[in-house]
Amino acid sequence: MAAARSTHKIDDFWAIPEDDRFHELIGGVITRKASPSGEHADAQAALLAALRGSFHRSAGGIDKPGGWWVLLEVEILLDGEIARPDVLGWRRDRCPSRPTGTPVKQRPDWVCEVLSPSNASRDTVEKLRLYHRSGIPHYWIIDPDDATLTVMRWSSGGYSNVLAAEHGDRVRAEPFQQIELAVGTLFGDEPMDL
Repeated sequence: MAAARSTHKIDDFWAIPEDDRFHELIGGVITRKASPSGEHADAQAALLAALRGSFHRSAGGIDKPGGWWVLLEVEILLDGEIARPDVLGWRRDRCPSRPTGTPVKQRPDWVCEVLSPSNASRDTVEKLRLYHRSGIPHYWIIDPDDATLTVMRWSSGGYSNVLAAEHGDRVRAEPFQQIELAVGTLFGDEPMDL
């Protein structure tokens, strides 16, 4: 017999004190996000550093193409549920002003989750389904244990894997294909520009 699932509502989520609200509400279940390990935090910070300098700006430029808002750990409202992706971004041509408020109500154009042992299936199943149902065009998954990056693109039947990369690879991963990303920098290698 399958365990009964909780049926929390959005009001239950907002009842959590804001200073303790490091949670998500997905599929009627409120789940506290895992405390990030050093590996998780390093991958998240390295990705932000790799993308923000080139993309978190107005569009234009060859080596700094811009055109995005790239943020960390923002609560987003998707289809009546609350997610808090590790890193996420909005195209400025679709979202000209910086996303604001809690939760942000405008759908992002890209999300990235960094897997932790306690939440891997949540990120690869439940959140993947929510992000797809919400029409998020691009979903990345970083796995610090396997030192891999998976890049997916939305299609009507589900996300399609468009890139699988591992430590040592250098990739141009959509939607940020204008720059080359050394995958190893997500797992502790020195940045490429040093």
